[in-house]
Amino acid sequence: MTATADWVEAALGHRPRDPARFDRALTHSSRATASYERLEFLGDRVLGLVMAEWLYETFPDEPEGNLSKRFNALVTGAVCAQVARDLGVVPHLRLGKQARDDGASDSDNVLGDVMEALLGAVYQEAGLDVARTLVRRLWADRVATDTRAPQHPKSALQEWAAANRRAVPAYAIVDRSGPGHAPRFTVKAVVGPDEASAQGTSKQEAETAAAAALLAMLEAKAAPKKRRR
Repeated sequence: MTATADWVEAALGHRPRDPARFDRALTHSSRATASYERLEFLGDRVLGLVMAEWLYETFPDEPEGNLSKRFNALVTGAVCAQVARDLGVVPHLRLGKQARDDGASDSDNVLGDVMEALLGAVYQEAGLDVARTLVRRLWADRVATDTRAPQHPKSALQEWAAANRRAVPAYAIVDRSGPGHAPRFTVKAVVGPDEASAQGTSKQEAETAAAAALLAMLEAKAAPKKRRR
């Protein structure tokens, strides 16, 4: 447990009083019954509160809709997973053999949940102020980079369809593969006669990717062709 405590202190800036709590935050259910799931539930709410408060302060002139777009883009599982990778979480994951063989150590679902579990563990031991400081450090570049509120691909596709008098976008799961801890979804997005498919580690992620792919295709088709000289 000393190794875990040393890594947590170096990566998160908090010396664990109870290293077992952080071992649990790094433990997948394939390894032990005492997994990260309860801490992930708590950490998800901590991240949500801290991020909402941060965006409210940082963009005082933006309406609720733009703040929601920013929020939704910053707390996705994929973003949490990338934060976890940047922190060096992967070598410290505690996985069962089958889960490791199935690639769970590179799963956005697993890494995103573990990142939230670590936030939950920090909150439990050190309180909201320390958790807030940690989130603001780890997400600082992502918040500062977006000067304009990002438009979610599904919302953008729906707006395009409405503006062009097309049918409301529809989504359908085409395929689901992979083990329970590392699923792969293939989703088809449809607007009238046009469609595009994409994959993701969750239904929502696949829908978002499919919407982005279909919107890019529709905009390319609608763009005026350059005249030949």
